[in-house]
Amino acid sequence: MSRAQGFVRDTRVDHVGSLLRPEELKAAFLRRARGQIDDAALAAAQDEAIRTVVAEQEAHGLPVVTDGEYRRLNWQVSFSRVSGWDLWEGAWRHFLQFPDNIGAGEKPLQRGADAVESFKVPASARIALEESFPLRELKYLRQVASRPVKITLMGPDRVRQMCDIEKSAPHYADSASFLADVVAIQRRMVEELVADGCDYVQIDEPSFTGYVDPATLARMAARGEDPLKSLKAAIDADNAVIAGMQGKAVFGLHICRGNRASMWHREGHYDAIAEAVFGGLIYDRLLLEYDSERAGSFDPLRFVRKGTIVVLGLVTTKSGEIETVDDLRRRIDEAARFCPLDQLALSPQCGFASGIGGNALSVSAQWRKIDVMMETARKVWG
Repeated sequence: MSRAQGFVRDTRVDHVGSLLRPEELKAAFLRRARGQIDDAALAAAQDEAIRTVVAEQEAHGLPVVTDGEYRRLNWQVSFSRVSGWDLWEGAWRHFLQFPDNIGAGEKPLQRGADAVESFKVPASARIALEESFPLRELKYLRQVASRPVKITLMGPDRVRQMCDIEKSAPHYADSASFLADVVAIQRRMVEELVADGCDYVQIDEPSFTGYVDPATLARMAARGEDPLKSLKAAIDADNAVIAGMQGKAVFGLHICRGNRASMWHREGHYDAIAEAVFGGLIYDRLLLEYDSERAGSFDPLRFVRKGTIVVLGLVTTKSGEIETVDDLRRRIDEAARFCPLDQLALSPQCGFASGIGGNALSVSAQWRKIDVMMETARKVWG
């Protein structure tokens, strides 16, 4: 691991990846969906917005920057240039029907329908990688960033959950065979990112909270799925995506309970899965949602592997209410009772805009939250 990557691995502040899109970028996406501009015009709008948001992140002192996921309609399209699984075109059709352009404060904080259950895509052939969407993101991001960069990918178990296996015959007889192909594709994507100089690769795996959410567990039971077996398969899949590449880049894994338009989709504490997940994942950094009572206590952190950095998602992205340094320091102190302070870091609990519409807060609130996070980290870790 290079000196820069060692710095990234141990940094005490982070953010999950997505940032609120400027209105002009949202408008460009909508014009593209309506056929009013072409791909080149949309890419030019994306380039300009990314250049601006990278500079903004660096101005606020963030040690690692992203492109804000500004090329994505939603966080899931990292796995979209894949033949045999039409997520890309489906995402555009859905966006055109539901542009999802909420404004700050217009959406009440509430539990939403599980997107996995309402938006499943069958495989029309054995899946194969056509082009790495994240690699394209990385190539431009490295051109405009002066600091280490992070690229995010949807986790393999989440992809598995989004596939309609029953309608995927004869290409896939079961979810295990589909998951194996997903892992192979994502491993190739990660290998390409590492080869192209990506400092930090983050896997987004909200599927893990499904294994503690009562409503999701009930759906699993109804279709005869063994949650313990699926949980083990998910851990093995996430590890397989990066196995053998440790030390060539920093690898993080993010777990949350859903984040579309300031809503959440899952409930349940980490306790029932902590030993298997926190103790079994081989990642350098675990980014964990801890901004509400839905996450439970810090007690499960005792299962985190020695040397793994736990990034505490204490800053909510679901509202514009600004946290205080004192409250964040108090919660970090609580977490340090179960995991050493030198294994802890701080971040928002999820992205600010998992979908293009973003969460119900203003851009200024987003940056104020990041500033409070930076100040807290300086006071806690120096």
